[in-house]
Amino acid sequence: FVGILEIAVMKDSANGAAPGDFPGDFRNGALDFGWDTFSAEEQAQKRGIELNNGRAAQMGILALMVHEQLGVSLWPGGI
Repeated sequence: FVGILEIAVMKDSANGAAPGDFPGDFRNGALDFGWDTFSAEEQAQKRGIELNNGRAAQMGILALMVHEQLGVSLWPGGI
């Protein structure tokens, strides 16, 4: 399922749409959460916030993988 999304749906020019305003802009007109109503400054701020949240999530996953490889349990009781 995810492979189909990557190949066919989640492209900058998916379903014949014009490429987005910025890399990763996958809007296709089906869902509208009011992105176009924000000013350019608000859009830049929200993109920055989203990038920082993604980076924090990546660091969290990396920390979990490192702890697992080190043999350190993160669960109470050492599961």
